[in-house]
Amino acid sequence: MTTVSPFEDARLFAPPPEQQSRTELGQGDFLKLMITQFQNQDPFKPMENGEFLGQLAQFSTVNGIDSLNSSFAGLAGSIQDEQALQAANLVGRSVLAIADVAYLPTDGAANGAVEIDATVSNVQIDITNSSGELVQRLNLGEQQEGIARFTWDGLDAAGERAPAGQYQLSARVLRGTNVESVPTLVDADIESVTLGQFGSGMTLNLRGGEALSLRQVYQIN
Repeated sequence: MTTVSPFEDARLFAPPPEQQSRTELGQGDFLKLMITQFQNQDPFKPMENGEFLGQLAQFSTVNGIDSLNSSFAGLAGSIQDEQALQAANLVGRSVLAIADVAYLPTDGAANGAVEIDATVSNVQIDITNSSGELVQRLNLGEQQEGIARFTWDGLDAAGERAPAGQYQLSARVLRGTNVESVPTLVDADIESVTLGQFGSGMTLNLRGGEALSLRQVYQIN
């Protein structure tokens, strides 16, 4: 008489390995169930279009989820590569950007511009320091539609050289008797670029310590 140990007896009644690992509904199972449903449905009560489309959507989701994840991973990699290429091309370049802060170097000038949408009788640029004190006021006179550029030579209202650093800009245009505030554009040198992470865009690190986003760039010089 053959004796069977308890462990061997448990193995005799255990399900095959392929059945033990099947804990989820696979794509083949889903398709087989759908076909069986079509074959056995009541011809007088066919499946409604909405139900059919809903099941197709479920099958499409099951079938395409892995492919979709792979596609997104590839797209993210491509975007990051494109950002790196843009960054390499921008370092060392000068841009005209939408900003209200200009950097005055130790020797040199600060340059900027104002976009005019119609002829104005005067464009006025106020330059203030970090304490909010007016350092210089530039009057550009009558300007036609387009880009009105300006240069601050670094001299204050008394004719003295202002210290190097960041200065606040504000611009106004005179239309008849009306005075309107307008945004300023600033010439800036790009020293380095910080690549965006987790969906954020690139940050342009400028000479003088300021930073701006790529969306603020009006023109690349």
